[in-house]
Amino acid sequence: MKWKEQINGMKAYQPGKSIDAVKREFGLDHIVKLASNENPFGSSPKVHEFLAKESFNFALYPDGYATDMRAAVAKHLGVSGDELIFGNGSDELISIITRALLHPGVNTVMGNPTFSQYAHNARIEGAEIREVPLKEGNHDLDAMLKEIDENTAIVWVCSPNNPTGVVVEDAPLKSFLKRVPKDVLVVLDEAYFEYVTNKNHKDTISYIHDYPNLIILRTFSKAYGLATFRVGYGIANKDLIAKLDPVRGPFNNTGLSQAVIQVALQDQAYIQKCREENTKGKEQIEAYCDEHDLHYYPSDTNFVLMEIKADSDVVFQKLMQRGFIIRSGNALGTPGYIRVTIGTQAQNEGLLAQLTEILKEEGVFS
Repeated sequence: MKWKEQINGMKAYQPGKSIDAVKREFGLDHIVKLASNENPFGSSPKVHEFLAKESFNFALYPDGYATDMRAAVAKHLGVSGDELIFGNGSDELISIITRALLHPGVNTVMGNPTFSQYAHNARIEGAEIREVPLKEGNHDLDAMLKEIDENTAIVWVCSPNNPTGVVVEDAPLKSFLKRVPKDVLVVLDEAYFEYVTNKNHKDTISYIHDYPNLIILRTFSKAYGLATFRVGYGIANKDLIAKLDPVRGPFNNTGLSQAVIQVALQDQAYIQKCREENTKGKEQIEAYCDEHDLHYYPSDTNFVLMEIKADSDVVFQKLMQRGFIIRSGNALGTPGYIRVTIGTQAQNEGLLAQLTEILKEEGVFS
């Protein structure tokens, strides 16, 4: 087989452990999954009402242009339909962008640690990967600028950043965008946009008209609680979208997904409620860290990357044995930390109670 040389030895993306897998492994009846940054409150009740009463002809292909969903998202954002591209989750958009722009002989710049799929896809295409260490959990934009040269094709900015949760504020972001060469695509990945409460960060949609080399990625998998339906979208000027769209596979969003997204957009009160509850849960976890002198990054997401002063894999394993799935920092490039999805108040309390017992066993707490 004539495989690409660069995929030799590569590993597939390692998602968080599934609830069913942990139940089987440890013989548990109840599992709380706080590993994949899903919305613990699920999706809007309007979505459930819609699914209960509607029927679909599953023999038909979906609308390949996602006409109605496109119109609904465009109206919600205040953009035109030709300024949008849809993906099977924003993961597919990352793959589309990478496939369109990266190849041997060019390079791509990103923070470290950040979302693993930027480097993963770049490696498949044989591009050089330039990783710039984060600064206090945030992108070091000045250092990233220094890594850009005439062979740079893409710069990735995950804001808020995964796994640290730190958002890039408006002033440094604008300064950065002004200085990036116009022939370098900037991908601003805002998967957690709906959770942002930082007063120094506003909606960035207007930036697509100021910076023709910018694309913004968002998703319905996080705050909207629709990860099963796999819909992400990119926002950019129409010329940029027109260049990317031929790389997108046909019929990449199902008819059911397209219908559900239109319903979910109609319930912005639900998103506001989820954001408020998320803030309360975040304060729970931050208060715990403050009480126990554990470092954490200031998060504008629905997760917290927190210090545990112990082996991340050991704590990860012991929490699973007690019915809680989180992410080990060892898997995210942040040893000595765990990433915890913010759950309901009761879920957070249960997790922190078990974490306290584990850290006592590990000699962290007396």
